[in-house]
Amino acid sequence: MRAKKSYGQHFLTNEHYARQIAEALQLTEQYDEVLEVGPGQGMLTKHLLDRRADFHLKVAEADRDMVQYLRTHYPELNDDILEGDFLKLDLPELYGERSFGLVGNFPYNISSQILIKLLDNYTLIPEMVGMFQKEVADRVITGAGSKVYGVIGVLVQVRYEPMLCFNVSRGNFSPPPKVESAVIRLVRRPTPLIPDELYGPFKHVVKSAFGQRRKMLRNSLKSVFPPEVLANEEIFRRRPEQVSVEEFVALTKRADALG
Repeated sequence: MRAKKSYGQHFLTNEHYARQIAEALQLTEQYDEVLEVGPGQGMLTKHLLDRRADFHLKVAEADRDMVQYLRTHYPELNDDILEGDFLKLDLPELYGERSFGLVGNFPYNISSQILIKLLDNYTLIPEMVGMFQKEVADRVITGAGSKVYGVIGVLVQVRYEPMLCFNVSRGNFSPPPKVESAVIRLVRRPTPLIPDELYGPFKHVVKSAFGQRRKMLRNSLKSVFPPEVLANEEIFRRRPEQVSVEEFVALTKRADALG
């Protein structure tokens, strides 16, 4: 069973790291459902199944060959294999109002889209543990002041608290990817930093700011604030990577108050 480039497959071959990923799920808020994305040949799946006393596992796999492999080698999963693209799954329809943990050695070609789907369904997902390209992982967990701080990190951090679990070198995969990897864990905040009704305006502020990354906010946020506000305050003389998540929240609330 060879990995397919079209699915962004790089199979984890190190049992130690697979076990660590499975054990990193801490069942925040006492949920008892877990969804694994892209199980492939089941390297992580078997360690998740070892924890079946803790939670009920479903897996989502788009590659039909891998689905058949899983049905053959993990028959206990047969009723819990979701054949198809995770990005197209209707998670509220699948889980109703039940919370579930999200886990996976995520395909690198859709990793950012997986994070966006996570954020869109954050009320259902109290915890996520996943393997990402290290560059993406760094963007998610870093704070203001870093060159890799940007849109995805700000959007994630307003709803989740991120942490690095461990780094994984390319030699632990088949075929080896061209990049290094990292496993991160996200834990949903008890209360998001921005209320749901302001999340749309918040995204607009953040994307407008980082859309002109080298410019000061007084130039990139002209569509959000009136000229007199932009001209008179210190924060608008900063570039977006110098603005914390909390300050972006404050800016959004201020813009909303100004109407």
